[in-house]
Amino acid sequence: MPFSKILIAVDSSTFAMNAAKKGFELARQLDAEIAAVYVVDSARAIANLDAGILPMDTEEIYQKEGELTMKQLGELFDGPGELVHFLPEGNPQEEIVNTSEQWGADLIVIGTHGRTGLAHFLVGSIAESVVRHSKVPVMVVPTKE
Repeated sequence: MPFSKILIAVDSSTFAMNAAKKGFELARQLDAEIAAVYVVDSARAIANLDAGILPMDTEEIYQKEGELTMKQLGELFDGPGELVHFLPEGNPQEEIVNTSEQWGADLIVIGTHGRTGLAHFLVGSIAESVVRHSKVPVMVVPTKE
């Protein structure tokens, strides 16, 4: 199956940037359209009333972090065509899959933080959830090569 639309899921980590580089490389090789999705995680938007921080303030901070990440990706991108950006808000696992379906991606590229044991149990794995729920193939780029 030829891949013609590749969606790269990113956050602001170096793991995600490494996955993006692999996704860009693959897109160049296949002459595929490419898009990136950064999900503003609404569950992280918590308040600290003692410090005067409201949930909408933290959402704005995460939105700006997403915009900065997309700008950095744009600087890394040197492939054919243009890099399409998506910045949905919500649950990352769900929004990555939803964006993939809405955009019509036929491959998702995602990095993994490589957590194991208790950290994996407590935090979970976005990549693992995307693999389980995606209707298209998912390329998981490990932290170490």
